[in-house]
Amino acid sequence: MLTAIVGINWGDEGKGRMVDLLSERQDIIVRYQGGNNAGHTVMNDNGKFVLNLLPSGILRADKVNVMGGGMVVDVEHLYKEVGRLRDAGVSISPDNLVISDRAVICFPFNVMQDCLEEDRLGDRKFGSTRRGIAPIYADKYMKKAVRMGDLLDEKYLEERLAEVLDWKNMCLSAYNGAKRYTVAEMKEWLDKYASAFLPYIKDAGRYLSDAAASGKRIMLEAQLGALRDIDFGIYPYTSSSNTIAAYAPVGAGVPNLKVDRTVGIMKAYSTCVGEGPFTAEMFGEAASQLREAGGEYGAATGRPRRVGGFDAVASRYGCRVQGADTVALTKLDVLDYMDKIPVVDAYEIDGELVGDFPFGERLVKAKPHIVWFDGWKAPTTACRKFSDLPVKAQEYVRYIEKVTECPIGYVSVGAERDSIIVM
Repeated sequence: MLTAIVGINWGDEGKGRMVDLLSERQDIIVRYQGGNNAGHTVMNDNGKFVLNLLPSGILRADKVNVMGGGMVVDVEHLYKEVGRLRDAGVSISPDNLVISDRAVICFPFNVMQDCLEEDRLGDRKFGSTRRGIAPIYADKYMKKAVRMGDLLDEKYLEERLAEVLDWKNMCLSAYNGAKRYTVAEMKEWLDKYASAFLPYIKDAGRYLSDAAASGKRIMLEAQLGALRDIDFGIYPYTSSSNTIAAYAPVGAGVPNLKVDRTVGIMKAYSTCVGEGPFTAEMFGEAASQLREAGGEYGAATGRPRRVGGFDAVASRYGCRVQGADTVALTKLDVLDYMDKIPVVDAYEIDGELVGDFPFGERLVKAKPHIVWFDGWKAPTTACRKFSDLPVKAQEYVRYIEKVTECPIGYVSVGAERDSIIVM
């Protein structure tokens, strides 16, 4: 059985927290796309962990974790991330971590190109995390990338690097003062950071197909959310990969399998890191209060997140494109302090109220149509049953369920594993 855990909105919805919780009943957890440009924060009995590349199931000792072929892997970042987890007592070995031979390597020259391009764009920048993600995905589709499996053949690796660098240095020369990279330099970088992972590199597709055939339960973990999907998101202010559940088997390495259940994750309010249209955005003191109450700072970058009221238009669209069977609503407890809670129930575009998520320039022009809910002004962190919630909180959850047209299966009232209401 394949279960996909995906984001409904702009990312940062709390997927790591839910993967950590729901992985208890899974055998294998797979990250199927993205790189180290976002973070999944998990809190458990051993402390707080921020994971950028590793699947969130890595914190459960009895689970196997897979970095799928749809990922882009900065091996220097992976080396350091694994080191931090080991220092915290987390066991990581080829027994519990598989790296797909088809995953693409994100090199220092990709990071440099990302930074140079954002600087060149100036006020028109996309809000990149400057981790090299867009350049390496572009290289992948230009057939100019090096894959993890290439590390297993030293002669081929050197030839491949020479080909890639011959082209990449030409591209970088368009930027004033850009560094030129040599094969020897990149080989040294790989020897330092990638060599330790050679025993982890496998045909992940074969491994997962065999596991599924033997009845193993597989969870597919997304990075970011539907509105950052390269095809269905707020292009061009998106990520450079497919974040949607339909891509999950492909990115994992098992296009022969289908997703049996999709769990969409969304917050009880809206957050967004990076540039682009964000219709629900709040400003001023109200935004500062919500940001501080929710601890809304990017897990990968530390950037303050833009915040706003729950966006019914964007969330309904996200549930649809994700094909969500059920939703986990996270961070309901953050709203405990609010007297009045804003919800964007429609967009106003050129004087017209719109309920469907708009395309392109119409989204840029959209203004929020806000309805207000009475706050419950009571702590919810100790609630473990829906009936334990204050009546106003119950009404708020049921309203969200109605306007998103997707059943809510879980309500999170805290970051800890057991701070959850199963509906």
